[in-house]
Amino acid sequence: MSDIGFIGLGIMGRPMAANLQAAGHKLFLYDIGPVPQNLLDGGAVKCASGKDVASKAEIVILMVPDTPHVEAALFAANGVAEGLSKGKIVVDMSSISPIATKEFAAKINKLGCDYLDAPVSGGEVGAKEASLTIMVGGPDAAFEKVKPLFDKMGKNVTLVGGTGDGQTTKVANQIIVALTIEAVGEALLFASKAGADPARVRKALMGGFASSRILELHGQRMVDRKFDPGFRIELHQKDLNLALQGAKSLQISLPNTATCQELFNSCAAHGGSKWDHSAMVKALELLADHEIGSGKKA
Repeated sequence: MSDIGFIGLGIMGRPMAANLQAAGHKLFLYDIGPVPQNLLDGGAVKCASGKDVASKAEIVILMVPDTPHVEAALFAANGVAEGLSKGKIVVDMSSISPIATKEFAAKINKLGCDYLDAPVSGGEVGAKEASLTIMVGGPDAAFEKVKPLFDKMGKNVTLVGGTGDGQTTKVANQIIVALTIEAVGEALLFASKAGADPARVRKALMGGFASSRILELHGQRMVDRKFDPGFRIELHQKDLNLALQGAKSLQISLPNTATCQELFNSCAAHGGSKWDHSAMVKALELLADHEIGSGKKA
């Protein structure tokens, strides 16, 4: 069993690390917040820094919110890079800039270590159930070494291509997710405003071509008015920023991605940065002056 370092123990990282621990791996943990007691009780070791983690572990996994956090975890004073030795592997499972990923990988490679970008999709539920989709970029040999770990955290694990391609795939994923949330929100809002029961409409649509995991899970959230994260709006905003910045550099237009970002911006303006991203529907409800399922004005 490999000794695994894990940095970033939030909503996603905590259950992902727990699944590795349940598989029998020794964990070396670091987080800027408290390290979960259940992991320590299971035999994990609390480390003082990223450097400390990297000096003890063969494979170091990062699961932090954004590009600057990855950069700091890797290269700040007492960061991961200072604790690495030749032959170790760094795996970034955060969702960050593909361009920055290539820069980070080059620096880690100069230390004689491999680097994989391996962002995930599936949210907190997927992390807890070890059913995440994991999109990996990097060298084949490093992927084969780490794949047994990926298999303990996810069910759909794909080596997409070279360094940065995992992050590019995750950006594409987040475009699809955002646009589908918007479509489900529009559909249920239309049905509710027209006088139909949105819960029954959702149930009917689940049996047809419009069926999707987002209609299943987030459609239910919209009907039930349960918007605790999950996956926070502020994080999806970050991902769509990456999409729109990338589109600008590629000289392409992503008009519906831009619309979804504006709807997220509206939610944030109403205090919803930390709502689940399914709460995008609230921005649509404000435009319609109608709340799904209630018959009331939004």
